[in-house]
Amino acid sequence: MPTQIKGALTRLTGAVRDFTVAQRTIALIGLAVLGLGVAALVTLTSRPTYTPLYSGLSAADASTIVEQLRTDAVPYELTDGGSTVLVPEEHVYDQRLKAASAGLPSESTAGYSLLDDMGVTSSEFQQSVTYKRAMEGELATTISAMTGVANASVRLAVPEETVFVSEQVAPTASVFVQPDNGVTLSSDQIQAIVHLTSASIEGMKPEDVAVVDAEGTVLSAVGVGATGSTDKQASDYEQRVQSQVQAMLDRVVGPGNATVAVAADMNYSSGERLEESFTTPEGAPALNESSTTENYEGTGGAAAGVLGPDNIAVPNGGTGEGSYTAEEATRNNAVNKVTETTVIPAGDINRQTISVALDVDAAGALDRAALTELVSSAAGIDAERGDLVTVEVLPFNTTGAEEAAAALAAAAAAEEAARQADILRTALIAGAALLAVLVVVLAVLRSRRREERESVDVGELTLLETPEDDDAPAVIEQPAPAAELPAFPEREPVDAERKRAEVEAMAGADPARTAEYLRALMDDRQPA
Repeated sequence: MPTQIKGALTRLTGAVRDFTVAQRTIALIGLAVLGLGVAALVTLTSRPTYTPLYSGLSAADASTIVEQLRTDAVPYELTDGGSTVLVPEEHVYDQRLKAASAGLPSESTAGYSLLDDMGVTSSEFQQSVTYKRAMEGELATTISAMTGVANASVRLAVPEETVFVSEQVAPTASVFVQPDNGVTLSSDQIQAIVHLTSASIEGMKPEDVAVVDAEGTVLSAVGVGATGSTDKQASDYEQRVQSQVQAMLDRVVGPGNATVAVAADMNYSSGERLEESFTTPEGAPALNESSTTENYEGTGGAAAGVLGPDNIAVPNGGTGEGSYTAEEATRNNAVNKVTETTVIPAGDINRQTISVALDVDAAGALDRAALTELVSSAAGIDAERGDLVTVEVLPFNTTGAEEAAAALAAAAAAEEAARQADILRTALIAGAALLAVLVVVLAVLRSRRREERESVDVGELTLLETPEDDDAPAVIEQPAPAAELPAFPEREPVDAERKRAEVEAMAGADPARTAEYLRALMDDRQPA
């Protein structure tokens, strides 16, 4: 081993040997924490990265796939209540191929892959139905991929195209969605589902898509749109108008000095009206025109005559003459035809009323007529429809506001008291911790002083400390020296002259040892 490394190890061993019990305990705890951290880090870095193999599985498919993973000794994890299977990233593609070869997952929605199995002998009806099923499967798969949607199913009602019908019926669609547990689909998500479905089918409008969730709630109705129930429509409209008027009044009379109530009477029925009108264009030529003229003149002879009643010929001597003229004209003029279809959705406003109450203390000299005009303009009041706006100045009851202010003040005081208590508690804990640290530091320093006050060898003279009393005088032990030193006299009260003489005699007998002895006595680290 190199000298430098050996020296470093020696110094380290010596430093560890000089540790006190407390220092060794702290060092062992630190080493244990370091070892646990290293072990946790190694465990995290060695853990494989898991990737979803399949999600949205049924219980039967998940069980079959798990059995396959166990057979192949592939680690796995289950999430989302067992509907999602996670495997290490390096096994994803292999396991997907094996699952596909086994026909898993079996309940997956088929899309355009249905068209791959069609034969050349398929009838037109089979082709139409298969194409519709493929479209339904693709739409269901796309909708299921949205955030918050666990499962989806789409049914299309596409009328058959024919040349024998003058007006085609618009296609419609119904979408069933199952949200994730605890998830409520927002209006934006419902609109996205509606427009995604309608844009995928030719001739389909967003109003022709119905969306229903797993609880049976109609999220979007045909002819109504994704606006929810009629009660919700009225509530949303009232809240929107109330917030607009309230915001304006707060800027005019101040917050808390005005209150607004809105009541809307809405039409909950929906329908469709078809109108056809025909007009003749002015100055336009006829499309086609024809005329027929027929003339006849001559004598009738014996057979000629005029038929009388009951087809009996009136005798005329057989010498009368007759003539016949007929003219017929046919003209086909151009005609304009206008067909208008009007869809009447639910949610039209029949009438709305707005009531505004102002605090008498805040109203002051406020112009009520001008304020009424402002409210009417902000709410979109239609006088012809029968809308009504009422503005009244009344004294407000401030008892609730005062109680609320008192409650807020009490809550603020309680919060301040809790904050002060937290600060005091923290200060006490910090003080106790600091005191404990100081006690430990003093104990360590005292222990180090005790260790430094070990026996000091001065040749054959050894200075020993008295452990029972730090202030006791040092005792000199002299173990059989080769050259005897002058014996120290017994401890008794003597004057300074006598002590100096004894020291000089000892120094004369053995100066070196006497100097070492005096140096040990004069050392600052040793007690006097």
